[in-house]
Amino acid sequence: MQLFSRGEFERAVEKHKAERHAKGFTCWGQFVSMLFCQVAQLKSLREVCMGLAGCESPLKHLGFSETPKRSTLAYANAQRPWELYRTVFCQLLGKCQAEVAARGGRK
Repeated sequence: MQLFSRGEFERAVEKHKAERHAKGFTCWGQFVSMLFCQVAQLKSLREVCMGLAGCESPLKHLGFSETPKRSTLAYANAQRPWELYRTVFCQLLGKCQAEVAARGGRK
C-alpha cells in the first residue's frame, strides 16, 4: 500500500467517474478487497468476505467502516468501470519498473 497512495487512487476514480452511482461502498474498499483476494489467493467472494471479517480491526486503518457483504462486492465488481483498474495497474507497473531499475535490476 506504500507504493500507491490513496490520493493517486482517488484521482484515478475521479478521472473515470467510478463512484458516480456509489452509495456507501467506495472504489477504495473494492480495491483493498481485490488486493486481499490476490494476496490471500482466495477463489470466491464468500472467502473474501469471511477473510476480511476475520481481520476487521486492521481494516479500519485502510478506510473500511465495516466489512463488505458478498452482494455488495458482487455488485461493485459488475458495475464499476474496469478502466479504473487498468489505470491503477499501469501506474503501479510504472512504479515497480522504476523501482527495479533504481535497484540495478532489469531495465
